[in-house]
Formats: sequence, structure tokens, C-alpha cells
Amino acid sequence: MKFSVQNITRKNILALQPYSSARDEYNGEASVFLDANENPFNAPYNRYPDPRQIAVKKRLSQLKNVPLENIFLGNGSDEPIDLLYRAFCEPGNENVVAISPTYGMYRVAADINNIAYREVLLEEDFSLNAEKILSATDTLTKMIFLCSPNNPTGNALDRQEILRILNNFDGLVVLDEAYIDFCPEKSLLANLTHYPNLVILQTLSKAWGLASIRLGMAFASPEIISILSKIKYPYNINLLTQNKALEMLQDEEQKGNWVKTILRQKAILTLELTKLPVVIQLYPSDANFILVKTIAAKKIYNELVEHQIIVRDRSRIALCGEALRITVGTETENKLLIDALIEIGKCENVEI
Repeated sequence: MKFSVQNITRKNILALQPYSSARDEYNGEASVFLDANENPFNAPYNRYPDPRQIAVKKRLSQLKNVPLENIFLGNGSDEPIDLLYRAFCEPGNENVVAISPTYGMYRVAADINNIAYREVLLEEDFSLNAEKILSATDTLTKMIFLCSPNNPTGNALDRQEILRILNNFDGLVVLDEAYIDFCPEKSLLANLTHYPNLVILQTLSKAWGLASIRLGMAFASPEIISILSKIKYPYNINLLTQNKALEMLQDEEQKGNWVKTILRQKAILTLELTKLPVVIQLYPSDANFILVKTIAAKKIYNELVEHQIIVRDRSRIALCGEALRITVGTETENKLLIDALIEIGKCENVEI
């Protein structure tokens, strides 16, 4: 298939003259800055942050082995998701295809941008069928959304099926790897140069423990990154976020230790959950959470709330009947959960 960024970009975006901020026009060293109408007091918070986030991108480039020009930083992964719609999908006319069940923001962003959203059910075992995905596309399909490991199912999608989609679709394939650090499968980042239509999303919210600073990453060809950078808001990543991200990114060993601990706790939690009468099935997980089919998801969820323990009720999601999504916590938190589920299992009000 022939892919061209120019061909899939909205004409008004190609013609757009982006806003040029003071820090875009000058980003070198100086002793006096009188260009941006800033308050001269309360340094460093009086100054606008680097609109290009160069220091953070340089560190990410080292960690991910990806050139600087292939990196876009957003306010969480939700910002690049929204920008992809705005850059490449004509409202009220074009469409995207996504797997189901999956992360809900793909649909929300489609609805906000007035883009038709086509869902293709995963197989009963949550596996990906490339032919079904490709069959759902037409000449007006601009993007395909895949999440691997998938949320809420927890499983990594088959790599060969992902590659089959990449090789046979001439629009963008957006692969969300938010949970890739917990997965035995490697990221597809190493394949980025081979697939000009590939966009990979990652985040600092999960393995790096930085959900509150809202920093998401998009990796793609320089041409795609240039389009996203063209239409983002000028100072989309604030100084506090940039500084904290840079600080944490210096300690990859700490991140690695957290991941190992979470995976150990997941193994223990999985074993304990299998012993409970309220649990029917545990679905295989390559993430930091487990999807658990129970005898009565809503009732168990409400009972856990009474114990001040919050999980996610996914029982109304496609293919996830009576399922709860449980994030792996600390050893203490996991034990409190198991103890609560044991107590709930003894209560008559959770019986079907």
C-alpha cells in the first residue's frame, strides 16, 4: 500500500500558518528577556516554558533510542489522540476503525471531532483478527486504533496481526503502548522507520508512576510529528511537568524496580484470586491490572466500595460481562482486597 502524509492530512491543516510564540522565535541563551510580556519577578515560574520541550525529548531520545524529531509530547496521551483526529480526519465525512473493547477516549475524541467511529469486536479470547479490522475500512477510513496491551482486557495483541494491518492499510495505524513496560513483548518502536504510517503512543503515567503530571508521548515519522507540533497549543507542557519528568527520567533503575515489584505482586494477586469462590475466571494479563470475571460484578463492586476499596466495574463493556478490572497495588493493598473479597464471598447478597 502507498502511504503519504500529504495525502491523508486535511487541506486546511496543510495550509495552516501556526502561531509563533516568543519562545519559538528565540530559544537560545540571553540575560534579559523582554519579548513575551512576562512578569520580571518570581523566577523561574514567571517565564513561559520551552514550547518544544527539548530537554525532556533529548532524555527520552536516549532512553527510547528514537531520534528527537520522531517525538511529540502531549498533555497525557489524550492530547495526541485528539490532535490526530484534528490533523487527519475531515469532520462529518471521514471515519476511523478501532477494536472493541478498548480505551474509551478513542471514541470520545471521535465524537468531539464529529468523526464516525467503527468498532470491530475482538475474538472471544480477546485476540486480534487483522482481516476483520481491514474489512471494516473503506476509502474514507483515515486511522485504525489498536491498544496493546489492551485496556481493559490486559492482553498484548498478536504482533503478526498488527504488522498485517500496517502492511495493508494506507492510513494511520495508532498503536497505544501505555502498558508496554509491564509486557514481555517488546515495543514496536524499533520498527518505526519501517512503517511511515505507524504512530506509537506511550505514557509516563503507568510504569514511571507519574499519572498526576500528565505527560504522554507520541512517536512517529518526522512528517507526522511536524503536523502534530504545528497544531498543538503553544505551551502545552508546563514547566513543572517538564522539570518533574526530566528529574524522574534520570532514574530508569527506579522505574525498573517498580515494574518488577508490580509484576511480582501481580503473580501473587493472581494466585490468591483463583482461590476465591466469587471469581469465575481470570483473563491473561500483560499489563499492571487483571480483568476478573466474577459471579456478580456490580454487587461485588458495591461491597468493595463499602470496604473503601475501589476497582473498576467493566461488566457493561463488550465481551466483559460480570468483569471487574483490578489494578495491582502494593502488597498491603492487595491483601486488603483479597481479605475483603473473602468476606464478601461469605455474604448471601452477592449470590446470583
